[in-house]
Amino acid sequence: VQLQASGGGLVQAGGSLRLSCVDAGRTGSRHGMGWFRQAPGKEREFVAAITWNGGFVYYADSVKGRFTISKEGAKSTVYLQMNSLKPEDTAVYYCAAGAVSRGTFDPGYWGQGTQVTVSS
Repeated sequence: VQLQASGGGLVQAGGSLRLSCVDAGRTGSRHGMGWFRQAPGKEREFVAAITWNGGFVYYADSVKGRFTISKEGAKSTVYLQMNSLKPEDTAVYYCAAGAVSRGTFDPGYWGQGTQVTVSS
């Protein structure tokens, strides 16, 4: 598993960004995928996850209704569409892969982070 994330940037509050993460290794393993984020001075926190077949999705309460996670199975790619962004969404976003089940995400693999900055 080789995760490559992209799509971060600077956006004004209320704007949108879409993050992408591709499993360049394409091992064919049935991993769930998802996103965590870490803001300055804070611990890394869960954002969203999707099961390997895209059948189930899970979100942190702070992003429900604003963020949408989706998966393109053939390309082993996961997307995070982020709408109505707020300054408190500012963080480094990390793509991850691992076990996703019953609302929990246990990542065993991590990609590099991509910076998302939301200005007020």
